[in-house]
Amino acid sequence: MHKTVLSKSDLNKTALNRGLFVWPIRVYYEDTDSGGVVYHANYLNFMERARTEWLRALGFEQTELKTALGIIFVVHSMTLGFKSPAHFNDMLAVKSQCIKMGHGSLEFLQTITRNEQVLLEATVKLACVETVNFRPTGIPNAVKQAISTTINE
Repeated sequence: MHKTVLSKSDLNKTALNRGLFVWPIRVYYEDTDSGGVVYHANYLNFMERARTEWLRALGFEQTELKTALGIIFVVHSMTLGFKSPAHFNDMLAVKSQCIKMGHGSLEFLQTITRNEQVLLEATVKLACVETVNFRPTGIPNAVKQAISTTINE
């Protein structure tokens, strides 16, 4: 049986076309607690990495947003629902979908799955802030335009 293997780049382009971004993550020993399951705070790291890769797939490096545009995205709030634990060496998919964009905010629905089994569901709200003073600011137009192509409203 032949399996089609997509590169991360191909996977990201396919996922972004449907408004959904998928980032694969393997669970390493360092991610687990003494019980052999992923420590709860590490799920936040997995979701952060996926949002960073989502921005990168849209053509924006966070360092460039900071230096060239003077903005960064910070977590404003989140709601998490843990459904089932992940374990050492599991291959996970962090699914990220921007579901809402405001003047200076983004809202994501993120899920972490293992073989399509949902392990965690989260709603994450980000605020766009100025790098010099951390005051809220509007999302730059070029960034907004790129993001708007991924939102299925």
